[in-house]
Amino acid sequence: MPNTRDIRRRIKSVKNTAQITKAMQLVAASKMKKAQDQATSGRHYADLLNTVLNNLKELTEEDAHPLLETRAGDRELMVVVTTDKGLCGALNTNLMRKVTDQGGEQTSYVTVGAKGRQTLSRLKRDLVADFVVHDPVHFADVKPVGNFIMDRFLAGECNRVTVAFTNFVNTLSQEPLIETLLPINPIDLGRDREFLGVGQKEEDLPEKPEGPGEGGFLFEPSPEKVLDMAVPQYLNYEIYQMVLESRASEHSARMVAMKSATDNANDLVKDLTLEYNKVRQAAITNELLEISTAMKALE
Repeated sequence: MPNTRDIRRRIKSVKNTAQITKAMQLVAASKMKKAQDQATSGRHYADLLNTVLNNLKELTEEDAHPLLETRAGDRELMVVVTTDKGLCGALNTNLMRKVTDQGGEQTSYVTVGAKGRQTLSRLKRDLVADFVVHDPVHFADVKPVGNFIMDRFLAGECNRVTVAFTNFVNTLSQEPLIETLLPINPIDLGRDREFLGVGQKEEDLPEKPEGPGEGGFLFEPSPEKVLDMAVPQYLNYEIYQMVLESRASEHSARMVAMKSATDNANDLVKDLTLEYNKVRQAAITNELLEISTAMKALE
C-alpha cells in the first residue's frame, strides 16, 4: 500500500496537470468562437458562388474553361488539411485514416498543417508541397495553395484534385470529408455541399435570385469572360472555406478534449484524496493500537 507522502505527491502532480488543461481549455474556447464565426459567415458567400458557377456552366460550352475539363486517368492530387498541433482528440487520426484508405498509388499529396505532413512523410507517400497557414486564417494565406493546384492541373500533371478536410458540424461533432475540387462539373456545382449548408434544412438554404437573364443572372460582357474570372475565384474560395471549416473543427475538438482531460484529472484527485484519507486513517488506527498495546503491557 502506498504511503501518504507518495499519494500527496500524486495529488499535487494531478492538480498541476488539471491547471494546465484548464488553461488550454479556456484558450481553445476563445479561439473556437472566433473560428466558428469565421467559418459560418463564409458559407453563404460560398453557396452563392456555387449557384453562379452552376448557371455559368449551363450557359457556356463544355470546353469554355480548362478547369471544367474532365480527364481520363487515375492521377490524383489530394490536398490534406490538418492541424499544426495535437491535443485535439482523434481529429487528425480520423482524417488521415480516411486519406490513406482512399489514396491510391498514383495519388500525390499537398499538405496544409504539420500533422498531415508528418503522417504522410512517415508513410513515405508522394508529398509534393507543404503550406503553412496561421491563425487567424486570411484569404491571402490560402491563395497560394489554390494557385499551386491550379497550375498542376492546367499543366496536366494530375487528372483530378481532391481536398481532405474536417467538416465542422457543431462543437461536439466534426466529420472528416474528401471532396472533389477539380475538374469542376455540373454535379459538384449544382449540389449543396455539406460543408456549405451544415445545420440548414433544404428549405432554409438561399434561393436562386430572380431577374433578367437565364437562371436569374445577366452576365456582362459574356458568360465566357465571367467564367475566366469566376472559376479561379471559386476554386480559391472553396479551399479557403475548407481551411476555415478545419480550423473551427480543430479548436472545437481541442476545447472538448481539454475539458474532458480537466474533468478526468479532477475525478482522479477526488479518488486519490479518498485513498489518502483511508491510508492516513489506517495509520492513525495502527498507532492507537500500538499505544494501547504498550499501555496494557506496562500494567
